[in-house]
Amino acid sequence: MSHAVRKPAYLALSCVGAFASFPAFANDVAPPPANDEDPDRKADIIVNGIHERRPADPKLVAPIVDTPKSIVVLDKSVIEQTGSTTLQDALRTVPGITFGAAEGGNPIGDRPFIRGFDSQGSIYVDGVRDLASQTREVFAIDSVQIVRGSDSTLGGRGSAGGTINILTKLPQARTFGSIAGSYGNADYKRIVGDLNLKLSDTAAFRIEGLWHDQDVAGRDAIYQRRWGVAPSFTIGLGTPTRLTVGYYRLESHELPDSGIPYLYTIANAPGTGAIRTEPALGQITTATGQTGYVARSTFYGLTSRDFRDSTTDQATVRVEHDFGGVTLRNTARFSHDSQAYIYTLPDDSTGNVYGSGQVWRRSNTRYSYTESIIDQLDLSGSFNTGAIKHDFAVGAEVSWEKARRGTYVTRGYLNSSGVEILSNGSTISPRCNTATVARYYCASIFSANPNDPWVNYASDTSSTASPIVRSLPLEETQNDAETQALYGFDSITLLPSLILNVGARYDRFTSRITPGQAANATTSFRFSRTDELFNWHAGLVFKPTKETSLYASYATAATPPNSLLGEGREDNALPTTSATANVLDSLKVQKTKSYEVGAKASLFGEKLALGLAVFQTDIANARVTDANNNIAYLGSTRIRGVELTASGTVLPGWTVFGGYTFLDAKIVDGGYTALTVAANGAAKATTVQVPSVNTGKDVPQTARNSFTLSTNVELTKRFSLGGGAYYMDKQNGGYADNRTATQTSAGVITVNPATKILTRGIPSYWRFDAQARFKLNDRLELSVNAQNLTDKVYFTQTYTSHYASIAPGRTVFGTVKVAF
Repeated sequence: MSHAVRKPAYLALSCVGAFASFPAFANDVAPPPANDEDPDRKADIIVNGIHERRPADPKLVAPIVDTPKSIVVLDKSVIEQTGSTTLQDALRTVPGITFGAAEGGNPIGDRPFIRGFDSQGSIYVDGVRDLASQTREVFAIDSVQIVRGSDSTLGGRGSAGGTINILTKLPQARTFGSIAGSYGNADYKRIVGDLNLKLSDTAAFRIEGLWHDQDVAGRDAIYQRRWGVAPSFTIGLGTPTRLTVGYYRLESHELPDSGIPYLYTIANAPGTGAIRTEPALGQITTATGQTGYVARSTFYGLTSRDFRDSTTDQATVRVEHDFGGVTLRNTARFSHDSQAYIYTLPDDSTGNVYGSGQVWRRSNTRYSYTESIIDQLDLSGSFNTGAIKHDFAVGAEVSWEKARRGTYVTRGYLNSSGVEILSNGSTISPRCNTATVARYYCASIFSANPNDPWVNYASDTSSTASPIVRSLPLEETQNDAETQALYGFDSITLLPSLILNVGARYDRFTSRITPGQAANATTSFRFSRTDELFNWHAGLVFKPTKETSLYASYATAATPPNSLLGEGREDNALPTTSATANVLDSLKVQKTKSYEVGAKASLFGEKLALGLAVFQTDIANARVTDANNNIAYLGSTRIRGVELTASGTVLPGWTVFGGYTFLDAKIVDGGYTALTVAANGAAKATTVQVPSVNTGKDVPQTARNSFTLSTNVELTKRFSLGGGAYYMDKQNGGYADNRTATQTSAGVITVNPATKILTRGIPSYWRFDAQARFKLNDRLELSVNAQNLTDKVYFTQTYTSHYASIAPGRTVFGTVKVAF
C-alpha cells in the first residue's frame, strides 16, 4: 500500500515558538538556572551550599517534596566535580541506570536503561523530545533531571521506565564568564568556555563553547574529537513578556569502540546445565588448545575502515507572558541530527572465538539523519475553589519527525536477497579461515592489529579493489511521524497536610515507514498507522511536616508501534515487507503500569534532600510470538525495586550525591520461539513453537544492586578533596539454550529438552574516582581528577549476543579554570 506524505499544517508555528523548560522534573535541591533575576531570592534553593533559583516551569505544579514520584536531579556542580564530559559519563553517578550497547539494528548513541526499561527514546532537552540517536555532551548542560517510573503523562509516547530531561544553560541578568583548559594522560585535551553578558536591565546574551580531543586510556587506537557552540539571547528579563532564542551545534569525529566478544556460543559452550559466558579477556584457552592472553587494550576494529562522524543542530525559540498569576508560554524547536559510521562488531556468532581463537571483524554500518519540528503551548498558574488550592498546568503539543537511514555497501555486491552489502566475509563459511584471515576479515583473538592494511574488494572473493559507497536512495528506509497532544496537571491542596496530584495526556500518533528495497527494485511502498494514547497518573501526598512527605502513586505509559522511528531498538516495529503487511492491523500499543510508595525530606533549610521509593512496574501486553507463530500481545515483564537517594550538604563544607537501587526484574512471559524441524521421509521440514528461553529470566541490561556516591569536602576555604565510589552488580545481556526438535516420517514432532542454557553477561565491579581542587584566588582555580583510580578492568554495556563494551582505564587530567 502507498500513502502520500502530508505536510503538517503547523510548520509555521516554528516561527513563533518558544524555548521552555520541561515539566515537573525539577528538584528542590538541584534546579536549572533562572532566565531572569529574583531580587528577593524567594525562589532560592540550596545545592551543595550554593543558592540556585527554581524557575517557573509550566508543568511543575508542586515542589518536588510534594510530588509523588521518584526524581533525581544531577546538577552541573556534580557533573564538573566528577569530570564527566558526556551524558553517559554523568548518568553513571546516578544509581539504577545501566546502559545498552549498539548492534545491527540499534544505532550507536546514548542508550540508558531506567528501572530495567530501555529509555533511549525518552530523552528530552528543555522539555522537548530529542529523538535522534547520538552521544550527548555536557558543556552546555545546567542539570539533568531523571524521573523514574512510567511517565507518558509528562513526556508522551514511550517512557516506560522513566524520562531524562536535559536542562541547558540560559542567559541571566548579570555579566560573568569562565574558561577552563584540561590536559591528561592518553593525550586528553579539553577546553570549555562560558560567557554571559548583561546587555541591559532586560536583555542578556550567553554563549558556551567546547573543544575536545583525546585517545582512550587502556584502549588501542581509539580516539574522540569534537567541538560545540551554544549561543542564546533573552530579551524581557524581569518583565511580564520574555523572548529567548537559542542555537546548539555539536560536531564529533571518533573511532568507535565496540569492545570484547563473548567467549562461548550455545553450540560450543563446554559442560551442561546453566553456563555463563563473559567477554573473552585475560588468560584464554580455546577448544583447540590454543592458550594466550587477551589484554584490555585489544581492539578488533580497523583504522583504515572504521569511523564515526555526527552532527547536532538545534534552533529553539521561547515566548512567554505573565497575566497576573497565570503564565502563557510557547516553545518551538527545529532539530537536525546526522551520523555516519562503520564500526567493527567483534562477532562470536559462528563459534569462532572459542572454537578457533579468531574474531570475525563484522562491519556494522549506517548513515542517517533525523529532523523534527516540535511546538508546545503551556498555560500554568494557581486558583482556589473555596478552601482548596489548585496549582495547574494545561497545554498542547504538535510535532513532525522524520528519520532516514541507509548503509555503506560495495556497489553491485548483493546478498541472497538482492540487497547490496559491504565486502566483509559475511558470505564465506566458515567465517574465519586462511583466506579471510589473509584479507583481514578475521583477526586472532590474542593479537589483533587495528592497523592491518585492509582493502575493500568488489566481493568477498574478488581481488579487485572497490570503493565503499552509500546505498542507493531506493535502498534507504524512511520513517515519518506526526503527533498532536493535549495534557493537563493539577496539584490540589485539600488540607495543608494532604495534597492530591493528578495528570492526564492524550496523544494522537501517526507514523509511516517506507522500507528500503533490493538494489534491482523499481518501486517502493509505504505502511502507515495511527494510534491514540491516553495516559494518566494520580498520587496522594501526606505531609507530616513542611519539610517531609509520604506518598503513594500510580502512573501509566504507552509505547505505540514504530515509537522510535528507527532511532533505537524497535520491539514493536511496523512491517517492512509486502509479505508481512498483514500484521499491520494486528499491532497494538504496549502499555506499562507503575505503582509506587515513598518518602521525601528536605532538611537543614533545604540543604539536604533524602528520598525513598518502593515500586513495581508491569508490562502485561508486550509484543511476542505466540504458540501459533503469530504476533501476540501477551508478553509480561515485572520489575520490583527499592531506591534510596541523597543529595546536598550533610555538614558545612561536605556535600554528597548518590544512592542505592535494588531491582528484582523478571520476564514473566517471553512468548514462544521457533525450532526448525528437519524433513524425515514423507514429512516435510517445518517449525514448532516452544516457550521462550527468556521466560523466568532476569530482564537484560539490568543490575540487581547498584550504588553510587560522589562526595566533596572543603578542608579549607581554598582547598577541597572529593571522590566517588560506584558499584554495579552483574548484568545479563541475553540467553540461549540447545533445545531441538525432530519428527517421524509420519510427522509426529518431538521436542528434545535442553541440556544446557547459556547466559551472556558482564561481571559486577567497583570503580573509584578522586579529585582535588585549589582556589588560588576568587578567579583562578586548579583541579585534578582521577577517574577509575585503581585502573579497574570492567565492562559498561552488554548486548544480547556477540560482545560487551569495555570501560577506559585510569584517566588522570588536570584543569586550570579562570573566572571573570
